[in-house]
Amino acid sequence: MEMLTKTEEKVMQILWELKRGFVKDVIDKMEEPQPPYNTVSSLIRILEKKGFVDHKAYGKTHEYFPAISKLAYRSFTFKNFVTNYFEGSPENVISYMVREENLGQQEIDKMKELLNQKGLNKTESDE
Repeated sequence: MEMLTKTEEKVMQILWELKRGFVKDVIDKMEEPQPPYNTVSSLIRILEKKGFVDHKAYGKTHEYFPAISKLAYRSFTFKNFVTNYFEGSPENVISYMVREENLGQQEIDKMKELLNQKGLNKTESDE
């Protein structure tokens, strides 16, 4: 799997939402000014070559659908993000979020709860 460009990702977001659709369906979901039909069609064909999209042919018309789930791509991009920007360390991600994002106590408590549920936050009473 490879990273998508921002434009390719926008098209994929639409296809994940639609589940199946024709080029016109994708264009209809795009913000104004909408790109030309040929531009979107070319983007979808590029996504198909990259293995992100597949199609079903109805004569000369193609109905497109995601070949990669949104969850699979999210996992892939997050792992790349952690590797490229946080030295591969989830601890660095959490540390950054706490320092830079001005998390409220409720958000911090929720993070602690999630960590406890996964058994990742061991307290002295656990040992």
